[in-house]
Amino acid sequence: MSRTRTPGRLGIAIVVGVLAVGALLAAVRARTDGTAARLLDVLQREHAETTTGDTENGETLDEADLSGLPAPVRRYLERVLPGEPRRVQSVRLRQTGAFRLGDADSPWKPMTATQHYTVDPPGFVWDARIDLAPFLPIRVVDAFVGGAGSLEAKLLSVVTVADAPPSPELDEGELARYLAEMVWFPTAFLPGHGVRWEPRDDRSARATLEYRGSTATVVFHFDENDEVVRVTADRWRDTGDGEYERCPWTGYFSDYREVDGMRVPTAAEVAWNLPPGDLPYWRATIDDAEYDPLPTATRRSNTSLSPNPE
Repeated sequence: MSRTRTPGRLGIAIVVGVLAVGALLAAVRARTDGTAARLLDVLQREHAETTTGDTENGETLDEADLSGLPAPVRRYLERVLPGEPRRVQSVRLRQTGAFRLGDADSPWKPMTATQHYTVDPPGFVWDARIDLAPFLPIRVVDAFVGGAGSLEAKLLSVVTVADAPPSPELDEGELARYLAEMVWFPTAFLPGHGVRWEPRDDRSARATLEYRGSTATVVFHFDENDEVVRVTADRWRDTGDGEYERCPWTGYFSDYREVDGMRVPTAAEVAWNLPPGDLPYWRATIDDAEYDPLPTATRRSNTSLSPNPE
């Protein structure tokens, strides 16, 4: 009799174990989502307080005054904003790619992320999962909300492995990231959203954005198709001991496609340009782009960015 009961007891034990693990993972996910949800709530409320009127009735490209912009910027906006696109108010992107934690000898780890942006006011929340190993993820929430930068990373969504203290360097660094990533919602480059442009040459221009005491400057480089293929900046980099140092930084954009009436890149990579050599640390494709997804704005589009047909 005992032999016939053992498999049943073992099966029950396995089921109970699976249910316990499932409950634990659900609790972990709930705790993890807390930081991102809190930041998104603040971003959403700030956006609602700033945005007035119907986003569908915004100024079109034809109505915007581009005459005062440097020539490569004007050509870029005419290229990526054909027709009469409406000004974007908020964005949600879904990313798939890889992240490198450590030096140039460290392996790339699989990554998925969702990123929300608002235009007025400028802000973002990047909510990413990086898989160090099977069943061993790190959850990273990187953000610029209310003029303040933040960065938090938790192993298994429980053990804090990074929590950057507030600082002017962090605020400026996150604002610079935001400015560089505006290529995913290029109507924010149009006059009236606070970006100041300075000419450099026929294929590049310097952009500056100020918000709540922070100032970020990024140089945009355009190719023969008048699309942004590279951005460069001197950004603050955490040295690992709580101090920051300015380092050259580069972002690369490629594989432009039309999404909701705009041409945006669907592949990107970023790297620190250090004395020993370049240190790429993030690369991804944009799998989905949704414009004006926040409840406080008019929902406009949910576009899947599948590969171009052969």
